[in-house]
Amino acid sequence: MKKNVAVIGMGLIGGSIAKAFKKHTNHTIWGYNRTRSTLETALSDGAIDMILTEDDLSKCDMVIIALYPDATIEFVKSYIERFARNTVIIDCSGTKEAICRELSPLAHEHGLYFIGGHPMAGIERSGYKYSYAEMYEGATMILCRDEHTNLIALKAAELLFLEIGFGGVTVTDSLTHDKQIAFTSQLAHVVSNAYIKSPTAKNRAGFSAGSYKDLTRVARLNEDMWTDLFFENKENLKYEIDYIIKSLGDYRDALEEGNKEKMRLLLKEGREAKEEIG
Repeated sequence: MKKNVAVIGMGLIGGSIAKAFKKHTNHTIWGYNRTRSTLETALSDGAIDMILTEDDLSKCDMVIIALYPDATIEFVKSYIERFARNTVIIDCSGTKEAICRELSPLAHEHGLYFIGGHPMAGIERSGYKYSYAEMYEGATMILCRDEHTNLIALKAAELLFLEIGFGGVTVTDSLTHDKQIAFTSQLAHVVSNAYIKSPTAKNRAGFSAGSYKDLTRVARLNEDMWTDLFFENKENLKYEIDYIIKSLGDYRDALEEGNKEKMRLLLKEGREAKEEIG
């Protein structure tokens, strides 16, 4: 059945979602963005069919919000009365606990279905001009459920994301999501960003290969967005940072002590851990 789908926020994430919908489905895609010129470009590109206004929200079957966490909460609260009953609202923010805590019961009170979402894909650039329809090909979409989640709406969302190219859907709760993302995503960005600050990096030309590229790719990040995400999830991220600091200290101590056997065991533990978890 053809649906009216609104994408709120036409940056890298939202722009790529809109383009994926246009590539894989015949749904009508409405776009909303703070900057009008971005919407006009998206309309010209064919990434969206129509520019969304406040009055059009009641026409939408599904609203996908690709904004920063605080902006997502503000948007839904500001326009909660304009959504039609049974509208499915899915956000795409990188943290879930605060958003789900605020918006899931609010949506339930108004006869709406809110699902916390997180598309596990991206590049080290930001903005609509870098968005592309294939960004989510084979990626995982995380969806968060709680006591207010409508299982029929959740299943429909799962099928829709698979339809636009995602390789799989993981269903979890918001607390588990934030704990795991602190390790798999946020810590990786912190480490990459800190690593590249070494003064030695300025002279790396001719001395770097794949390991350097892998470790530094996400150092080129959007500092505004990631600052918000880090502070939304600060306790989980602090735990992961403390753990890696301790682990790095073990390697340093082995060097300081001239203890090759200790170093070999540390490296062996890391290799075996990678082999075990993949």
